[in-house]
Amino acid sequence: MFVKSIMIPKYKCITAQVGDRLQDVLEKLDGNEIDGVPVLDGDKYAGVVTRFGIYREYFKNGQEKGDFLKEKVARDILCLQDQILHGIEFFESTLVKLKDIPLLAVVDENGKFQGAVTRSDVLDQFQSAFGVHREGVRIAFTSVETAGRIARLADIAHQFHEDIISLVTFDETDKLVRRIVMKIEKKDNIAKFIKKLEDSGFRVLDIHEV
Repeated sequence: MFVKSIMIPKYKCITAQVGDRLQDVLEKLDGNEIDGVPVLDGDKYAGVVTRFGIYREYFKNGQEKGDFLKEKVARDILCLQDQILHGIEFFESTLVKLKDIPLLAVVDENGKFQGAVTRSDVLDQFQSAFGVHREGVRIAFTSVETAGRIARLADIAHQFHEDIISLVTFDETDKLVRRIVMKIEKKDNIAKFIKKLEDSGFRVLDIHEV
């Protein structure tokens, strides 16, 4: 999945212009319960103003809060001017980038603002990948890293008519073992399914109904 598939399009984004007073920007943040807004210069992306950035500059400035918010404008405290996306990136690559910031802007080749991806958007996609919003049985297990292991796992699931809600794999540190987390619908044959996994060389680590 690409960033463009999960971005909030421009017409749905809450934005500010470079000349907007910080008081007005802060009212947008508070009114919409968000931590940052893309700032535009006309229709071109200029940067981001965050709630943290507003208060950081206020404490550094030393003015009265009301005066500071009325006198300073968005362009005075822009950040993330060069941290942008173009929509063709894989969505999972944005998680690390968004670890400490609320959003990233998506721009076209001319720098025109196209939309934004928020930390919440990316986390929602990861929750979906793990099947967080569906009840089932979560099974964590490991397997020696050999060709055809995932296919074998799928074959076992098919034999037991298991409905796989999610399947995520991770590399272990030695690179010879793969950790796998599978979530399946709860059925009466779970014990037999687990035994078949173990007989087939999968080492079950834990099982939880979630």
